[in-house]
Amino acid sequence: METKMHFWLQHIKSDIKMFLWISLSVFLFILFFQPFPLQLIDFNNRLLFVAGMGGIIFLMLVLTRSFFPRVATQSISADDPPRISGILAAIILLTFSSLAFAFYLRYVGLVEITFHLMFKVVFICLVPPVAMRLCDVFRDLKLENEEMKVRLESGKQINIKHITPISPKAIEFISENSTENLILLPEEVAFIKSADNYVEVAFYQDDQLRKQLLRNTLKNIEDQLQVLPDFIRCHRGCIVNIRRVEKLELKNQSNFLIISGHEEPIPVSRQYFLKVKEGVLGL
Repeated sequence: METKMHFWLQHIKSDIKMFLWISLSVFLFILFFQPFPLQLIDFNNRLLFVAGMGGIIFLMLVLTRSFFPRVATQSISADDPPRISGILAAIILLTFSSLAFAFYLRYVGLVEITFHLMFKVVFICLVPPVAMRLCDVFRDLKLENEEMKVRLESGKQINIKHITPISPKAIEFISENSTENLILLPEEVAFIKSADNYVEVAFYQDDQLRKQLLRNTLKNIEDQLQVLPDFIRCHRGCIVNIRRVEKLELKNQSNFLIISGHEEPIPVSRQYFLKVKEGVLGL
């Protein structure tokens, strides 16, 4: 339980300030512009009531940003478009925030729900997903800018978002937050899986399979791992260390890999099946 809690906190800690700013912005907008008829509520209770609406936005942001992408990544087939989980997360954030606002206004604020009022609710609840998307774009541009600075200073074509070998054996997995960089030997890595705007690195430490989230992309990591033949992409969202595969099995007309120490089978898409099969049989 403690490990899961630590994993969850690590996943959202880079976004928690953003959640607070968006929630505070919604709170201040509703408080000063008063888009909803709250005149029957006295000022002190109105302040508390509007704070509750900001709290709804914060809760929905945490749920859709931290839990939904992981669930969607596991449930969506490997042939779906790569950005589908982010799109669905934005739709769910908008839908559930709007419904929560409507119920809160009706049953707590005793406000009559009309079409015009619901239009205002949806418009306000559209702000968080749009703001989150803009923040993600800004972060990606910032990372690209830092990369360009490094290239100009060093005069070499390097990419700070890639994992780069730091010795003939060790590999350094680099995150946007440099304090979370992870240095491992190739044989210690079990698999690397996409997790929305992050990658999840599964590795062995003290004979236990551990996981760490890094803000990076699977494409960046795949490009660098091409020099290491033991790492093979098995579907759109996962790269496995073929040395850690116990067996390749067929279930319900679908192929799966069993990784040593990992209970959940990893799916193999048709696109990568032959390459994975060759790698497993070649061991």
